[in-house]
Amino acid sequence: MEKRIAIVIGASGATGRELVSQLLKNEMWCKVKLFVRTPTGLHSSKLEENCVDFDKMDTWKEKIVGDDLFSALGTTIKLAKTKENQYRIDFSYQFQVAKFAAENNVKNYALVSAYGANSKSLLFYSRIKGELENAVKTIPFDYIHIFKPGLLDRKMNDNRLMEKISLKLIQFFNKIGLFKSQKPLDVKILASKMIHVVNFNKLNRINYYKLNEIFKI
Repeated sequence: MEKRIAIVIGASGATGRELVSQLLKNEMWCKVKLFVRTPTGLHSSKLEENCVDFDKMDTWKEKIVGDDLFSALGTTIKLAKTKENQYRIDFSYQFQVAKFAAENNVKNYALVSAYGANSKSLLFYSRIKGELENAVKTIPFDYIHIFKPGLLDRKMNDNRLMEKISLKLIQFFNKIGLFKSQKPLDVKILASKMIHVVNFNKLNRINYYKLNEIFKI
């Protein structure tokens, strides 16, 4: 079988780093191309790391070439400082990379969205995610896989205090049999499921996976 090239954006985040780690170990891919703002510190003979300016994508769009695009880019309002910055990172950058990838004949796309994503939501974060889902569905990939997890268990200290508190609460309720459908999702599992569907799920052009459905893939 011909070896493939994976493209990853968002490699510096918990999910993205796990994706890269698993893709580098997977024999299906001969190369893993990263587009990042700052070096990740990762090293492998299969790794091609491109440090780029996402605000000047026209200068490097021809490099977005491969077979499978994995998009795990995202930020928080705390880190972004303003809604405008968060929108640019969570929507504009991801949409533009996806658009250029399809124009460069990338066939498969896997996106980390969020449970509750809705373009009509009153919540800014949910609205961004919903708008992105709607936008990428118009891009002519052969297959699109949209993951809508709830809380993510990132296993890393990234100062997301409210997320950590919510994670502990949900885990407590899970232990007493409540909110089972909202069981926190380890990023290692999320990454493995994204890789799996890109490899094997060829039934529908657009596919959604949410909450506990992700565990069943």
